[in-house]
Amino acid sequence: MNSGIFKSFDENELFYREWNYQPQQKSIVMIHRGHEHSERLNDIAQSPQFSNYNIFAFDLRGHGHTKTKTSSVFMDYVRDMDSFAHFLQSKYEVKISDIFVVANSIGGVIASAWAHDFAPRIAGMTLLAPAFKINLIVPLANEMITLGTKLKKGLIIKSYVKSSMLTHDPEQQKAYDTDPLITRSIDAELLIDLAKAGKRLVDDAEAIGIPTLILSAEKDQVVFNKEQKNFHYKIDTDLKEYTVLPNFFHGILFETGKEMVYDRIRDFAEKCFAHTPEEPSLTPDRFSVKEYQNLQNKLGNNLNFKFQKWSLSKIGKISTGMAIGLKHGFDSGISLDYVYHNQPQGKLGFGKMMDKNYLEAIGWKGIRIRKQHLIQLLEHNIQTLLKEGRKVKILDIAGGTGNYLFDIKEKYPQTEIVINEFVQANIEIGEKVIQEKKYENIRFTNFDCFDPETYKKLNFEPNITIVSGILELFGDNEMAGKAIQGVASVSEKNSYVVYTGQPWHPQLKMIAYVLNNHKNEDWIMRRRSQKELDRVMLFNGIQKENMLIDDFGIFTVSSGKINA
Repeated sequence: MNSGIFKSFDENELFYREWNYQPQQKSIVMIHRGHEHSERLNDIAQSPQFSNYNIFAFDLRGHGHTKTKTSSVFMDYVRDMDSFAHFLQSKYEVKISDIFVVANSIGGVIASAWAHDFAPRIAGMTLLAPAFKINLIVPLANEMITLGTKLKKGLIIKSYVKSSMLTHDPEQQKAYDTDPLITRSIDAELLIDLAKAGKRLVDDAEAIGIPTLILSAEKDQVVFNKEQKNFHYKIDTDLKEYTVLPNFFHGILFETGKEMVYDRIRDFAEKCFAHTPEEPSLTPDRFSVKEYQNLQNKLGNNLNFKFQKWSLSKIGKISTGMAIGLKHGFDSGISLDYVYHNQPQGKLGFGKMMDKNYLEAIGWKGIRIRKQHLIQLLEHNIQTLLKEGRKVKILDIAGGTGNYLFDIKEKYPQTEIVINEFVQANIEIGEKVIQEKKYENIRFTNFDCFDPETYKKLNFEPNITIVSGILELFGDNEMAGKAIQGVASVSEKNSYVVYTGQPWHPQLKMIAYVLNNHKNEDWIMRRRSQKELDRVMLFNGIQKENMLIDDFGIFTVSSGKINA
């Protein structure tokens, strides 16, 4: 066994272990359960069943030998998982398709979120008693903990989990009780965030297409099994298995009979590595198409949504943001500009208060984070091109008013930028900024971004192309494919495409039944799961390299190479 440190997405250092490493071997990445650490995985890592696999594991934040403190944000642990996969690729040359994940309890939720939100094209995963819903035992415990986090920042809760609830094996119970690296408490805010993530993942499990084995503990006192079964039923793969382990407690890897568990994991891993992965295509996710049709047919358009729409039409205009949305469309570039600025305005005090609540909606919070992530990935690609001695040339195929591109122009004035936009009112706003700032080598065009012929008219060879916000407005993958083909036809070799996605949204029905779009129609979106979006990009020759996502799991920003 060897160990070391890797840097995660935020430059924090995490401790990891490696067993059996041999170049070209398939790899198993293990995620330990809450309260534990990677050394506890020694038995399974060194078992003969896995002697022909590279085994990797790391200590989660606040656990084991990782000195980085616990995060209250669940998505940070998912980002750590993605960072670890990138680290294995760079240091050990491990291909993503050669990775199989084994994850217990909270680790199972982390692995599931990685599969859902980042859509890595891994071979498969085994989830051991995944903690989609924790049994807090005390009635209304979740509500009381939520209240506690409001009253006391940094609230820490002592775990009720005893070793006797994890395993029947007396030796394993003793090992747990005497291990000085076991953490006996949990961050309360993290516990609440974990509960939200677990519900989101079970509700939206159809967005996951990775082959999955779920081993559920029959006598589990720590988590509920119903959610595990629902998750298994929904996941979108023809290679999936669900087994209830008779008389097992929650700590499946430490139970009597664990050798049988090892065999099940190994056998399923072998099936996954032999399984033919899904081919890239323009085929939409079936669940997403059905969801879109239900929205079109107004399924679930209840009295609450109807009242909100009526109220918006009657008093919405006293909020400046709502007034802009009603006039130009809540999806318009003008509306997004207002959301980006995030300065509540309105008529009378009540109008300003309404506007503040409007701007603090979770979707608009996510939109502002998406802008930050977009700039972050753009700057990363710009720096790479500059190091290569290449002039930076950016094309945005549907750039709205050009908002964030003006930020880029300020910081990198030599960058040449073309902003294509289909709404003339957005162009007029953007051109006014260009004139006021006296920017050079930046211009607008007014063409249809879904027409491949458009790109010949631009007279421009970009090496960074932005596809932001536009695909979320149109669910047709054929249209998306035509836009990407157009981009490929004019891009330099080894260029970048930065694209945004909306794999999940908690207010999809409210948006469809209450808000209007730029065409003054119901704003009905066919969201794409990240696996569908990446599949469409890969079909058109774009291999995702980097991805950022907000803490809510709503908006993603990805970057990949085109004409590589």
